[in-house]
Amino acid sequence: MFEPIAAFKDVSYKYPRSEEFVLFDINLEIRKGEFLGLIGPTSAGKTTLCLALNGIVPQFYGGRFFGGISVSGMDTIEHPITALAGYVGQVFEDPETQLIATSVENEIAFALENLRVPREVILERIPQALSVVRLDGMEKKHPHELSGGQKQRLAIAAAIAVQPSLLILDEPTSQLDPVGAEEVFATAHELNRDLGMTVVMASHSAEEMATYADRIALLSHGRIIALGTPDEIYTEIEMLEGNDLRPPQVATTFYSIRQKGVSVPRVPVSMGDALPLLEELGRHPANPDFALGKPSQSSGKPLLSVKDLAHIYPDGTKALQGVSLDISEGEYILIIGQNGAGKSTLVKHFLNLLLPTEGTVKVGGVDVTEMSVSDLARRIGYVAQNPDNQIFNTSVEDEIAFALKNLDFDDREIEARTVESLEAMGLTHVRDMHPLALPKGDRARVVIGAILAMKPEVIIFDEPTTGQDYRGAQYILDISRDLHEMGKTVIVITHHLYLMPDYAERVVVMGKGNILLDEDIRKAFHETKILRSTFLSAPQAVHLSREMQKWDKDFPPLLAPNEFADYFSLKAMPHEYDEIPNR
Repeated sequence: MFEPIAAFKDVSYKYPRSEEFVLFDINLEIRKGEFLGLIGPTSAGKTTLCLALNGIVPQFYGGRFFGGISVSGMDTIEHPITALAGYVGQVFEDPETQLIATSVENEIAFALENLRVPREVILERIPQALSVVRLDGMEKKHPHELSGGQKQRLAIAAAIAVQPSLLILDEPTSQLDPVGAEEVFATAHELNRDLGMTVVMASHSAEEMATYADRIALLSHGRIIALGTPDEIYTEIEMLEGNDLRPPQVATTFYSIRQKGVSVPRVPVSMGDALPLLEELGRHPANPDFALGKPSQSSGKPLLSVKDLAHIYPDGTKALQGVSLDISEGEYILIIGQNGAGKSTLVKHFLNLLLPTEGTVKVGGVDVTEMSVSDLARRIGYVAQNPDNQIFNTSVEDEIAFALKNLDFDDREIEARTVESLEAMGLTHVRDMHPLALPKGDRARVVIGAILAMKPEVIIFDEPTTGQDYRGAQYILDISRDLHEMGKTVIVITHHLYLMPDYAERVVVMGKGNILLDEDIRKAFHETKILRSTFLSAPQAVHLSREMQKWDKDFPPLLAPNEFADYFSLKAMPHEYDEIPNR
């Protein structure tokens, strides 16, 4: 019989001045020593549930709270947050918001000092915590000198130095490159497995959740609608998609194949489970009409041209080293690489936000250093990771017209372009609303609409999928595809490679300020060693395809689950395969 370390009993909660319950009738026992995953679409209640475990909800936020929560035998209402902090460690989405000290060791000491832990005990726990998260030898480094993954591991070290019984991680990998995310999951797994620490993690990272979690709770509209093992939860593809969630790609791949009528014994949720099924899958004949899609390639003159570009920041960091790149009109380009690879630095040179240390950047054959801000704004639009940072006005219509007014267009042109942009982005019905009152996806549409009104030739999306659930990420990328189909040149920077086969044509892989690879997306995604060298991981469908090539040297280099399904489609197979049961 398992022993619960925490329990929710009939818990419902609403924030102050809110009419909606964020949590509703939650009943959940968290088992001592387990790794519990929390999944759900944006605004499902995951963060609130995490904050309730250490008393921050409702003690700090207030609001209306019903039911009860116990952690290590303590009622989270009756015991102050400071008392609960000795039993519950918390790590948030953005490590930057948690790191406040001037050195790694001081960061770990801070929480211990606030809990009045004796000095000699603090000196013992600092190296212990650093060893657990593999940051040994970095005691004197400033936190800002660490990579994204290292910063998040430092936040974990600071949390576990208190030696909590329960460690809560709320979307700790959403800001990280794939290898940084793997580091955090592996660290949490080691704490769980080796130290017996109970871990509760909220995350959209389906592949890692399927690998590491013991159980998964699915939240939707503040309710737990499913609770079970990864195999039980992630094989319910339709339920997940109905809640805007993405299953692990191996599950989607085998599910898609089954939907085409091919008999597979089960739908696996991890690569380890999938590999034994590949040999059997390889015995099915391929669809003879299957053909790989060929991405279109622009043959026009370079619209953006970078030649021997180098950039050294004032602190001596060599962010770019001799980069040369041509981007033609009408291309859809994906720029990828680890955090710190130089992606954003490169893009900032397109916008003349940084001056080259060496080399040149040209737009339409003109050096950007010779172009005015208004000229660049007319040619290149930039969509930041957080659309809220680009919203300045009190109505959608005023936001879209804002840049046009500043670029001195006449009133008639401003009105015409504003109406055209509102219609193109599907925002006409909310033109009078405050942009910040709209859902996040629609706020992104407002920002894109404001850029589109200037009719730029190039639109850059900088990490548009970070912090988004699956549906939100698709929503924005669908807009990028629409713009591309309108003839715009689109540049996207993202770590979420599994999303991009339906969108990008060409991939530029960066690492340590250099371009490591510049190829069409199919070839680039199958260069798994190069991707790994810059801390990226190809989608699981690519790895499945490469495993299939070990059985069949003629197996094509597939990119996505739908391609597997088309390859094994029975539509063009011999008659004896037509009646394979869909088990």
